[in-house]
Amino acid sequence: MTPSISEEALDTIFRKARTYSSFLPTPVADDLLRAVYELAKLGPTSANTMPMRVVFVKSPEAKERLKPAMEGGNVGRSTVAPVTAIIADDQRFYEFIPKLFPQAAGFKDFFTAPENAERSKIHAFRNATLQGAYLIIAARALGLDCGPMSGFNQAKVDAEFFPDGRYKSNFLMNMGYGDKSKLHPRNPRLEFNEACKIV
Repeated sequence: MTPSISEEALDTIFRKARTYSSFLPTPVADDLLRAVYELAKLGPTSANTMPMRVVFVKSPEAKERLKPAMEGGNVGRSTVAPVTAIIADDQRFYEFIPKLFPQAAGFKDFFTAPENAERSKIHAFRNATLQGAYLIIAARALGLDCGPMSGFNQAKVDAEFFPDGRYKSNFLMNMGYGDKSKLHPRNPRLEFNEACKIV
């Protein structure tokens, strides 16, 4: 059996980790973002298809490009955060199946069949969303704080950052070193018997 990770590690990833809306002005190194991805990419996806694509928006110029797509309080949050990651789905993820799933390279044909176009989109969305969650866990494990967001105009993000239509934005996530002084008390979570059933 695989041994459990330490209590301290569990605290870092889950129990003491928080979702941040405010970040300190401390910059995030490019090498750290690469290390986050190198961990996150190891999480499982269906047939190892890995449809998540990420744009780490860091520069002031890129932040200005993103700003018109943000809604409400997320405008200020994404402007101040050192990094805003655009988590996207690759609509042609299947092109990588021969590389990523060589034991069944022909599985690519399932997704290119016209009758499976909708299932292909669902597959990309579902598995890229999973990978986005792995990205959060990896970032926390490596000392970063995260603030995932849904309040943005998807069409504007896609037009600005993915004009060829291949990628579709899924959600955005601010990343950096969270300002603990701005945190509210943790909100409640559902108990096991409210959310789960063993049958």
